[in-house]
Amino acid sequence: MKNRLTILLTSLAFILLISSCKEEKAKVATQPTITKRKVPGFNADQAYANIEKQLSFGYRVPGTQAHRDVVEWIETTLEGYGGKVIKQGFEASFFDQKNVPCTNIMGQFNPTVEKRILLAAHFDSRAVADKADEDKDKPILGADDGGSGVGVLLALAQMISESPIDIGVDFLFFDAEDQGEPGTAGDPKSWAQGSQYWATNVVPNGYKPKYGILLDMVGSDKATFGKEEYSQRFAPALQNKIWTLAKNMGYSDFFSEDMFGGVYDDHIPVNRDARIPMVDIINQSPTDRSSFGAYHHTHDDDMDVISKRTLKVVGQVVAAVLYNESNGTF
Repeated sequence: MKNRLTILLTSLAFILLISSCKEEKAKVATQPTITKRKVPGFNADQAYANIEKQLSFGYRVPGTQAHRDVVEWIETTLEGYGGKVIKQGFEASFFDQKNVPCTNIMGQFNPTVEKRILLAAHFDSRAVADKADEDKDKPILGADDGGSGVGVLLALAQMISESPIDIGVDFLFFDAEDQGEPGTAGDPKSWAQGSQYWATNVVPNGYKPKYGILLDMVGSDKATFGKEEYSQRFAPALQNKIWTLAKNMGYSDFFSEDMFGGVYDDHIPVNRDARIPMVDIINQSPTDRSSFGAYHHTHDDDMDVISKRTLKVVGQVVAAVLYNESNGTF
């Protein structure tokens, strides 16, 4: 009897072992495989054309027709590349304007994929030229301050549409970033109003990307992107990895290892309120770390300050982050 029972138990154990092995093989077979993606070349000409297009609408100040036109253009462009567009309306008050309708715009690529990266920029241009010698109360075109970040992001959206990627990428265009009161950088209530609203009312609901990258003033000639202080405070590992990647790509002349001053920019609410680690790639003077260039908030911020070389460098670094992340090598 014992022998029969032993044989029976041994047979049962063998059957369970075989069954378990089959299940494990089935699990392995159904695991998604990572397709190694080559990092495409970034199209600086397209990024440049995107900036020109924005300026062709005029001053992109909230509440104006030019502003409404650029919102429609960004939405249409993202949809044309296959993005799923989400628009978030809110109101902003600035200078003598109260409760002005504004719009944050997000374009999602691979919206069902769980692993996501957030890329952001602001698209509004400033309502006053407070640093200009003349016409201080008139708006600026904002080719670099606003236009360049949008130009690079839309070129990256086009890249993803033409060269598929295995992660989710979300392009978020913030409104009402650049309408703060002059001289109030230490009191940020009137600055970055679009990102403040989004970060406390995140859409889509439950959205939680792995990390984010903000682009602001990324198109001027001989730009210097130092390690911005708040980015180092909120997301040091991410910032260091991006700057190391840029160095390994041969772009140390643009991406400086020096620590630069903290900037109250759209990444602050995203880090602080939405709890999404985000770094700011922003041009600052290496000698005067409170300066963003002589053209900043003046009427000189037009296409003459834009460099295709700078657009190429920034776009290529961000592209490398995305495709290396997709390959599991970032």
